[in-house]
Amino acid sequence: MRLESGLAISVAALVFGMFAISDYHYIGVSKELYLLLAMRLVVMVSCLVLAFLIGRAGDYNRRIWLHALPLWILATGIILIVPLRPDSLPTQVTALLVAIMAFYLLIPNLLPVVAIASLYLSVGFLTAAVTMADISAVVTLRILLLVVMANAVGFFALLRLEKLQRKQFALLEDERVRNCQLSEEITHRKSLEVQLRWVAERDALTGLDSRRHFMTQVQGLLHRSRHKRTPFSLFMIDVDHFKAINDTWGHSQGDRVLTAMAETCKRALRPQDVIGRFGGEEFIVALPETHLQDAQIVAERLQSKVSELEMVEDMPNHRLTVTIGIAGGLVGEVDLDDLIQQADRALYAGKHGGRNRVVLSPKMGNEGCN
Repeated sequence: MRLESGLAISVAALVFGMFAISDYHYIGVSKELYLLLAMRLVVMVSCLVLAFLIGRAGDYNRRIWLHALPLWILATGIILIVPLRPDSLPTQVTALLVAIMAFYLLIPNLLPVVAIASLYLSVGFLTAAVTMADISAVVTLRILLLVVMANAVGFFALLRLEKLQRKQFALLEDERVRNCQLSEEITHRKSLEVQLRWVAERDALTGLDSRRHFMTQVQGLLHRSRHKRTPFSLFMIDVDHFKAINDTWGHSQGDRVLTAMAETCKRALRPQDVIGRFGGEEFIVALPETHLQDAQIVAERLQSKVSELEMVEDMPNHRLTVTIGIAGGLVGEVDLDDLIQQADRALYAGKHGGRNRVVLSPKMGNEGCN
């Protein structure tokens, strides 16, 4: 609106200055011509400066006077033409009516500001016409009626325009509020989706991959190993005597053991390894591009880390141990379920063999224990 006001005022000032041509036509080279030229120049420069200021800092709420001032300057210039060019009053009446309509409809402004400026222009012009142009009562009445009609048309046109603008603004504001609400709703739903995805993909207690998410990820890793013909290993981990821990120290202590186990496993594994909670006290680990011997080294290191966990205050005279069953190697056409079954059989072989062991699947290599 500031830019439109500045542009409209600039155009009005330039048009006002262009009428210097008609001044020369009506009065020729004379003292009155120079006075008219000086007056038009002052009006033009003042309006152009104000148009620049309005475009830069013309806030309606704080600087209403800045928007009103150009109208008063233009109105004063139009009124001053009457005593300087009294013989051209008929053409000036036409210019007066055009100026009034321009005030209302062409220069963006508030209705009270325009109405007061137009009233000043109308009264001032009529007063100057009666006192300086020596017009009859009939002509005065005719000019008065034209001025009243122009003001009435302009006033009600701008009033209707402002109402439409308010309705448009209300609709835009309502749309903006709805867009904000929609944006908040979308953000909230995305947050819920992230939470639901986390719940679906993670084990609530340990934060490890859930069984389903683990299977989905490892299927892709196993397929890649087959395609590239690279080794792939997998092992199952079981906390030894976990039922006794629950029975002796309670399920809350059992949960703390599982949480500590999960943290220890994550620290002991490589970034490319995938670990998940398989169920209960069992964990499962996939090691892509890893031979059985290397997987055994990783499993033994993990077993050693678990045995070093300090939980003596919570469980006196008890040392945590795990049994690990390993399967894998060059997997060929073996699918993930087969690997899990082989690792599970190796795990149970270790449990039956005394627990606290790392056992290789018999189908994959020689059994080793620790």
